[in-house]
Formats: sequence, structure tokens, C-alpha cells
Amino acid sequence: MITISHVTKKYGNKKALDDVSFEVEDGEIFAFIGHNGAGKTTLIKAIVGIHDFDEGEILINGKSIKKDPIVCKKIMAYVPDNPELYENMKAIDFINFICDMYDVDAKTREKNIKRYAEMFEMTENLGNEIKSFSHGMKQKVALIAALAHDPKVLIMDEPFVGLDPKAIFDMKELMHEMIKDGKTIFFSTHILDVAEKLCSRVAIVKKGQIVKVGKMKDVKGDRSLEKVFLELEK
Repeated sequence: MITISHVTKKYGNKKALDDVSFEVEDGEIFAFIGHNGAGKTTLIKAIVGIHDFDEGEILINGKSIKKDPIVCKKIMAYVPDNPELYENMKAIDFINFICDMYDVDAKTREKNIKRYAEMFEMTENLGNEIKSFSHGMKQKVALIAALAHDPKVLIMDEPFVGLDPKAIFDMKELMHEMIKDGKTIFFSTHILDVAEKLCSRVAIVKKGQIVKVGKMKDVKGDRSLEKVFLELEK
């Protein structure tokens, strides 16, 4: 569970986040949408402990990301919109490095790496250096590394950008599987039809403020999420 309570983040005199509050429950897929510069990535980086914030509190399963960052990060995985990986490392070495950081035992990592590498059709590429990969392949490496330690909370910023249709389909299926196990998934996306079909709840952010939040069916009513979003952004 993610609890975001009255979070404000300033850059100089500008509020990138302005008194943001909502919760992401266990066992749900939650979409976070807004135009570029609306505050999506700023909040995501605050949730995972990359960015500090000026006011408010963020709790991960009841623990403060400010006061107990290591405890929070141990149960989370984060996939950024532009995966900045160690380019000179082989993909398998990078994934094992992440597994080492999370103390994943040999049996579990072998099983999970095999599963996700096969899912994303990366098995034959794991021995290659990351610098030789396309953006989509780097995204797949980031996903494999994030999933290999079996996180309870998965945070993703534009996870479908650069992925091929099969990888997108497999990722959506995996997300459904994860929430059946009671895990929490929070992600931003510009692909609104995917968010509408995939997510149980949604928050729309505009200029650092939440303008709409709730169950997907309640937020969009009898319209599409795209139409609701465009109306709120006028």
C-alpha cells in the first residue's frame, strides 16, 4: 500500500507538486496520468526515494520513505521512463547486480531471471553488453531486473514506451497476475486506452495538483478516459 499525504515539492518558487494526497491499495493497478511537466515523474521519484519533498508524507506499507528509506526500498521495484543502466556491463551481470542488492538467493534468481528473460525474449541477449541494445531492449533489461527480486510494490514511469506488442501484452498479463497475489502496482502512462482497460483506479494531475482521483469507472463515467482527461486539461 502506498499512502501519499499532503505532499508538496518546490523548485525555487514553483510548486512541482502542490498538496498531493491519495492512496494506492494492495491488490490494485493504479494509473497516474497528466501532461508532460504536470508532476508525474516528480511524484514517482519522491515515492521511490530519489527526490526529497518539502511537505507531507509518503508511506510504503506503513513505513515512511523519509524515515525508513531502506525498509521501504527493499519491498519496492522502480522502472524509470528512460532506463539509465550500466552500459558497459553485460545484461546478465547487471541483473545479478540488482539481485545482489536485494539479497536474492541463487535458486530464486535463477528461476525468475529465466522466466522473465524468456517472457521478454531476451534469453539469447543476456550475455551481450547493454550499450549494444535498443531502447526497447534496455527497457526489458530494466523490467527483468525489477521483477527478479519479486517486489511487493512495483512503481513504473511510462513502462510500455519502446516495448514491442508481445512484450506489452505479456507485461499486462503479468501485472494482473501480480495483483492477484495482493501486490501493488503504480505507474504513469500517456497510453490512456491501456490505462482505462488495465487499471482499477486512476489519478489525474495538472500543474502539480490532483484534479481527479478515484475508481476508473467513477472517474470516466460513460465516457472514455481520453475524453475526461482532455476536458480536465482545458
